[in-house]
Amino acid sequence: MKQSSRKETIRSSPENTCFIYNQKELNIMTSEPLLAQYDALLSDLDGVVYAGPYAIEGAPEALNRAENSGVPVVFVTNNASRSVESVAAHLQDLGVRTQAERVVSSAQAGAALLAQHVPAGSKILVTGTEALADCLRAVGLEPVSSQSDNPVAVVQGFNPQLSWEDLAEAAYTLADQNVLWVATNTDQTIPKERGQAPGNGTLVAAVGIAARRTPIVAGKPEAAIFETATQSVKASKPVIVGDRLDTDILGANKAHMAGALVLTGVQTYQDVISAVPEQRPTYILRTLDDFFEPYPQIEILHEDHAITAHGPSWAAKVQGNNLYLTVQGSFAPEGFSGSDAEAEAWRVACAAWWVAHPEQAVTPNIQGLPEV
Repeated sequence: MKQSSRKETIRSSPENTCFIYNQKELNIMTSEPLLAQYDALLSDLDGVVYAGPYAIEGAPEALNRAENSGVPVVFVTNNASRSVESVAAHLQDLGVRTQAERVVSSAQAGAALLAQHVPAGSKILVTGTEALADCLRAVGLEPVSSQSDNPVAVVQGFNPQLSWEDLAEAAYTLADQNVLWVATNTDQTIPKERGQAPGNGTLVAAVGIAARRTPIVAGKPEAAIFETATQSVKASKPVIVGDRLDTDILGANKAHMAGALVLTGVQTYQDVISAVPEQRPTYILRTLDDFFEPYPQIEILHEDHAITAHGPSWAAKVQGNNLYLTVQGSFAPEGFSGSDAEAEAWRVACAAWWVAHPEQAVTPNIQGLPEV
C-alpha cells in the first residue's frame, strides 16, 4: 500500500536534531543574513581566523564586519599556555580589530569553573603556566605549587616545560578524593612546526592513570568555555563557528548553541555528511562571508520508502544507502568546486541523509555530483 506523502520544512537545530518549522516561519528566518539571527559570534582560531602564521583569506575582514554590524566577536581557544593578551596581539597583527577582553581561553574557563565549586581565596595547585595562575588570581583564587600548601583543587593546563615532578605532585595531591581536579582541555595533540606533538590530553592522562581519577574538563568540547564566552559579552543567543566537528561543533551541541562549521580548516563536506549525530552542525559555511547571506531553506518530503530534500536548485533523494543528487538547470562543472552550487548540493544532501539516519553515522553512496 502506498504511503501518503508528507512535506516539511526543516533546518538543523543547535541540539543536533532536526526541528520542524512551518513554511511561513522559516521564510521569515531566512529572509535576513544568517548572522542577524544571533547576538554574538564565538569564533575558533586555527582553521577559522588563521592557518599557521597567516590569516585565512577574507577572515579578518569578515570578523571586523560582524563587529561593525553590532554582533560582538569572542575568540575561544583551548590553548591554556598563552595569555589572552598575547592571543589578542596576534589577532591584531593579522588585521582583526579586537582586544584581550574578547578572548576566552580554556585557562579562563577552568578558573571560572573552579570559582563555581570552591570558596573565594581557596588554594589551587597549578600544573601549568603562569598564565593559568593569573587566571586563578583574576577570579579570587590562590595558586600554589605544592601538596604541602593543602590545596583544595588541582587545575591542569598545557605547559611544554612541565616536568615529571610537576605531574607527580598533581598525582600525589589527587590521591585525596576530596581534592577537585579540573583540566583546561584534553586535546591529545598540538600542532607544531615539525608536526603533531603530544598535547595537554596526554599529560592529563598520565596524571589520571597515576591518581586513578578523571578530571572535569573546562575547554572544548565541553560547554563551560562557551558559557564563559557568552557571559563575557552578556549574550543570550550566540552562534559558534569552528572548523572541527569533534571540538567546535560537538561543543556547540553540548552547550545547546547553534554551531556553524566553516570549511576553511581541517574538515570536508564528506566529513560533515558522515558525522556522528553529536557532531552535526546547524550550518555548513564555505567561508565566514556566508554569515552575511541568508541561509537557504530546505524542504523535506517523506514518500513511500524514500526521503527527498529540496533546496532552491538542488534535490537529494535517499534510498537505502544511496543518495541521489539532481539539479535544476545547468552549470559549468569546472566551476563547481567552492561554488554556491556545491555548497547547496551538500547542504541538501546532509539534510536528507541526517533525517534518514538520525541516530547513527553512516557514509552514503553519493551519485549526481559532478566530477571535479
